[in-house]
Amino acid sequence: MTETIRALVVDDERYAREEMIFLLGQFERVKVVGEADSGESAIIKAMQLQPDVVFLDIEMPKVDGMEVAKTLGALKKVPLIIFATAYPQFAAQAFRVHAMDYLLKPYDEEQLRQTIERVEQLLQRTQPETSPKRMDRLPVETEGEIHYIPIGDILYVHREEKWTKVVTPTRDYETRMTLKELESRLTHSSFFRIHKSILVNLVHVSSLTPWFNGAYQLEVDERPEKLAVSRNYVKELRQRLEG
Repeated sequence: MTETIRALVVDDERYAREEMIFLLGQFERVKVVGEADSGESAIIKAMQLQPDVVFLDIEMPKVDGMEVAKTLGALKKVPLIIFATAYPQFAAQAFRVHAMDYLLKPYDEEQLRQTIERVEQLLQRTQPETSPKRMDRLPVETEGEIHYIPIGDILYVHREEKWTKVVTPTRDYETRMTLKELESRLTHSSFFRIHKSILVNLVHVSSLTPWFNGAYQLEVDERPEKLAVSRNYVKELRQRLEG
């Protein structure tokens, strides 16, 4: 059996994304880890999230699905590509960029089920015999309680004197774990050190603004504060965010 199938849904139409996410939610083993509304966003999210499979629309402004598929094909970890589109005329071109399948809107649920079965089979063949288990939750002990925080919910981690603050959209948690300890636990996730005292989840970065002397300020989703990015980390941070 394969582990959870991590899926990225890409479509410039919101209702089309919502429909695909709803349909994929009927498969217990499939987890939608992200969505994108443009080709540019799809490439960035694929690099950040490293999905197993990308459900990809073709007709999108600026960077279309074919260009996205070509770009993703050059990544170190190449996801399976499944085109999901209203246009049957692109099918031949799709398979030239090594698409695994081609789904037409409105989606046929039986065809989607068969596609998911093929994805499971292909991923099972490519999995190593022993692979480290992905850690989905971070245990944080605070005030005598242990909280298991979903990794994807963490916006950033900040060291303040003797405490480390783990920030989520709904709550901040304080722990005595050092930033170095947390960084080692999050090494396989999408976290990046932007300052000697700050780790940020790249998935939630919303803006990056020049500040002074080569330093930048960074904002994350759902939070008003601006985080300092040391100039020593700016170049690699932009490479991670922009590919």
